[in-house]
Amino acid sequence: MAKLLLTEDEIRRALTRIAHEVLERNGGTEGIALVGIKNRGDILAARVRAKVGEIEKASVPLGSLDITLYRDDLTRIGYAPEVRRTELPFSVDDQVIVLVDDVLFTGRTIRAAMDALVDFGRPRAIQLAVLVDRGHRELPIRADYVGKNVPTSLDEDVRVRLQELDGEDSVVLARKGEQAA
Repeated sequence: MAKLLLTEDEIRRALTRIAHEVLERNGGTEGIALVGIKNRGDILAARVRAKVGEIEKASVPLGSLDITLYRDDLTRIGYAPEVRRTELPFSVDDQVIVLVDDVLFTGRTIRAAMDALVDFGRPRAIQLAVLVDRGHRELPIRADYVGKNVPTSLDEDVRVRLQELDGEDSVVLARKGEQAA
Protein backbone atom coordinates (compact mmCIF):
# COMPACT_ATOMS: atom_id res chain seq x y z
CA MET A 1 0.00 0.00 0.00
CA ALA A 2 1.29 3.46 -0.93
CA LYS A 3 2.30 5.76 1.94
CA LEU A 4 1.67 9.49 1.80
CA LEU A 5 4.97 11.31 2.44
CA LEU A 6 4.02 14.94 1.77
CA THR A 7 0.66 16.66 1.52
CA GLU A 8 -0.04 19.82 -0.48
CA ASP A 9 0.58 21.96 2.63
CA GLU A 10 3.80 20.14 3.47
CA ILE A 11 5.09 20.63 -0.08
CA ARG A 12 4.27 24.35 0.15
CA ARG A 13 6.07 24.65 3.49
CA ALA A 14 9.11 22.73 2.22
CA LEU A 15 9.42 25.01 -0.82
CA THR A 16 9.05 28.09 1.40
CA ARG A 17 11.84 26.81 3.64
CA ILE A 18 14.05 26.08 0.62
CA ALA A 19 13.46 29.63 -0.67
CA HIS A 20 14.49 31.08 2.71
CA GLU A 21 17.59 28.85 2.85
CA VAL A 22 18.67 29.84 -0.68
CA LEU A 23 18.33 33.52 0.21
CA GLU A 24 20.16 33.13 3.51
CA ARG A 25 23.06 31.16 2.04
CA ASN A 26 23.50 33.54 -0.89
CA GLY A 27 22.88 36.79 0.97
CA GLY A 28 19.80 37.72 -1.05
CA THR A 29 18.88 37.50 -4.73
CA GLU A 30 21.87 39.19 -6.37
CA GLY A 31 23.68 36.88 -8.78
CA ILE A 32 21.46 33.83 -8.35
CA ALA A 33 19.25 32.08 -10.88
CA LEU A 34 16.94 29.07 -10.57
CA VAL A 35 17.04 26.30 -13.17
CA GLY A 36 14.53 23.45 -12.96
CA ILE A 37 15.17 20.03 -14.45
CA LYS A 38 12.28 19.02 -16.66
CA ASN A 39 9.66 17.63 -16.05
CA ARG A 40 8.83 18.40 -12.46
CA GLY A 41 11.91 20.28 -11.32
CA ASP A 42 11.00 23.19 -13.57
CA ILE A 43 7.59 23.47 -11.90
CA LEU A 44 9.18 23.37 -8.45
CA ALA A 45 11.77 25.98 -9.52
CA ALA A 46 8.95 28.31 -10.60
CA ARG A 47 7.29 27.84 -7.20
CA VAL A 48 10.55 28.56 -5.36
CA ARG A 49 11.01 31.66 -7.52
CA ALA A 50 7.52 32.85 -6.55
CA LYS A 51 8.36 32.31 -2.85
CA VAL A 52 11.63 34.24 -3.26
CA GLY A 53 9.62 37.05 -4.87
CA GLU A 54 7.20 37.12 -1.93
CA ILE A 55 10.03 37.18 0.61
CA GLU A 56 12.42 39.63 -1.05
CA LYS A 57 10.09 41.58 -3.34
CA ALA A 58 12.60 40.82 -6.11
CA SER A 59 12.64 38.53 -9.10
CA VAL A 60 15.39 36.06 -9.91
CA PRO A 61 16.04 34.61 -13.37
CA LEU A 62 14.29 31.30 -14.04
CA GLY A 63 15.17 28.65 -16.57
CA SER A 64 14.41 25.04 -17.39
CA LEU A 65 16.77 22.34 -18.54
CA ASP A 66 16.09 19.22 -20.57
CA ILE A 67 18.75 16.62 -19.87
CA THR A 68 17.51 13.83 -22.13
CA LEU A 69 20.53 13.80 -24.44
CA TYR A 70 22.95 14.00 -21.50
CA ARG A 71 21.67 10.89 -19.73
CA ASP A 72 24.05 7.95 -19.34
CA ASP A 73 21.16 5.52 -19.87
CA LEU A 74 19.98 7.00 -23.17
CA THR A 75 20.30 3.66 -24.99
CA ARG A 76 18.09 2.01 -22.37
CA ILE A 77 15.17 4.42 -22.71
CA GLY A 78 14.65 3.82 -26.44
CA TYR A 79 15.72 5.00 -29.84
CA ALA A 80 13.37 7.98 -29.97
CA PRO A 81 13.48 9.65 -26.55
CA GLU A 82 11.25 12.65 -26.01
CA VAL A 83 13.46 15.72 -26.08
CA ARG A 84 11.93 18.83 -24.55
CA ARG A 85 12.99 22.43 -24.90
CA THR A 86 15.70 23.90 -22.69
CA GLU A 87 14.95 27.50 -21.80
CA LEU A 88 17.73 29.61 -20.30
CA PRO A 89 16.77 33.22 -21.07
CA PHE A 90 19.84 34.56 -19.26
CA SER A 91 23.59 33.99 -19.21
CA VAL A 92 24.72 31.34 -16.74
CA ASP A 93 28.23 32.84 -16.71
CA ASP A 94 29.32 33.93 -13.23
CA GLN A 95 25.87 33.21 -11.76
CA VAL A 96 25.08 31.00 -8.79
CA ILE A 97 22.76 28.48 -10.41
CA VAL A 98 20.37 26.68 -8.10
CA LEU A 99 19.39 23.48 -9.90
CA VAL A 100 15.96 22.26 -8.78
CA ASP A 101 14.61 18.73 -9.09
CA ASP A 102 11.85 16.70 -7.50
CA VAL A 103 13.70 13.59 -6.26
CA LEU A 104 17.40 12.95 -5.65
CA PHE A 105 18.19 9.25 -5.99
CA THR A 106 21.38 7.92 -7.62
CA GLY A 107 22.74 11.34 -8.57
CA ARG A 108 22.90 10.50 -12.29
CA THR A 109 20.17 12.99 -13.27
CA ILE A 110 22.03 15.77 -11.47
CA ARG A 111 25.32 14.82 -13.13
CA ALA A 112 23.58 15.00 -16.51
CA ALA A 113 22.06 18.37 -15.58
CA MET A 114 25.44 19.79 -14.62
CA ASP A 115 26.91 18.56 -17.92
CA ALA A 116 24.06 20.21 -19.82
CA LEU A 117 24.32 23.43 -17.82
CA VAL A 118 28.03 23.97 -18.42
CA ASP A 119 27.41 23.67 -22.16
CA PHE A 120 25.71 27.07 -21.78
CA GLY A 121 28.53 28.76 -19.89
CA ARG A 122 30.54 28.79 -16.69
CA PRO A 123 28.49 29.37 -13.55
CA ARG A 124 30.24 30.79 -10.48
CA ALA A 125 28.69 27.91 -8.52
CA ILE A 126 26.01 25.26 -8.87
CA GLN A 127 23.80 24.47 -5.88
CA LEU A 128 21.16 21.76 -5.70
CA ALA A 129 17.63 21.95 -4.27
CA VAL A 130 15.39 18.88 -4.18
CA LEU A 131 11.95 18.27 -2.78
CA VAL A 132 12.83 14.70 -1.69
CA ASP A 133 16.20 13.03 -1.06
CA ARG A 134 15.65 9.28 -1.01
CA GLY A 135 19.27 8.14 -0.69
CA HIS A 136 21.00 5.34 -2.64
CA ARG A 137 23.60 7.58 -4.29
CA GLU A 138 25.78 6.07 -7.02
CA LEU A 139 27.70 9.31 -7.57
CA PRO A 140 29.22 11.69 -5.00
CA ILE A 141 26.42 14.25 -5.22
CA ARG A 142 24.48 15.80 -2.35
CA ALA A 143 21.74 18.40 -2.18
CA ASP A 144 22.33 21.81 -0.62
CA TYR A 145 18.61 22.26 0.09
CA VAL A 146 16.23 19.37 0.85
CA GLY A 147 12.49 19.47 1.44
CA LYS A 148 12.38 16.02 3.05
CA ASN A 149 14.84 13.17 3.54
CA VAL A 150 13.11 9.82 3.07
CA PRO A 151 14.86 6.51 3.69
CA THR A 152 13.75 4.07 1.00
CA SER A 153 14.50 0.60 -0.24
CA LEU A 154 15.45 -0.10 -3.84
CA ASP A 155 12.10 -1.80 -4.48
CA GLU A 156 10.22 1.42 -3.69
CA ASP A 157 9.39 4.46 -5.82
CA VAL A 158 8.96 8.05 -4.67
CA ARG A 159 6.19 9.56 -6.77
CA VAL A 160 5.81 13.32 -6.88
CA ARG A 161 2.48 14.59 -8.13
CA LEU A 162 2.11 18.27 -8.95
CA GLN A 163 -1.04 20.25 -9.65
CA GLU A 164 0.28 21.54 -12.99
CA LEU A 165 0.80 18.02 -14.40
CA ASP A 166 -1.22 15.66 -12.25
CA GLY A 167 -4.10 17.71 -10.87
CA GLU A 168 -2.92 17.48 -7.25
CA ASP A 169 0.10 18.06 -5.03
CA SER A 170 1.39 15.07 -3.10
CA VAL A 171 4.39 12.81 -2.65
CA VAL A 172 3.87 9.10 -2.05
CA LEU A 173 6.11 6.12 -1.42
CA ALA A 174 4.99 2.94 -3.16
CA ARG A 175 6.40 -0.46 -4.05
CA LYS A 176 7.62 -0.61 -7.66
CA GLY A 177 4.72 -1.52 -9.92
CA GLU A 178 2.12 -0.63 -7.27
CA GLN A 179 -0.54 1.86 -8.25
CA ALA A 180 -0.77 4.93 -6.04
CA ALA A 181 -4.20 5.57 -4.54
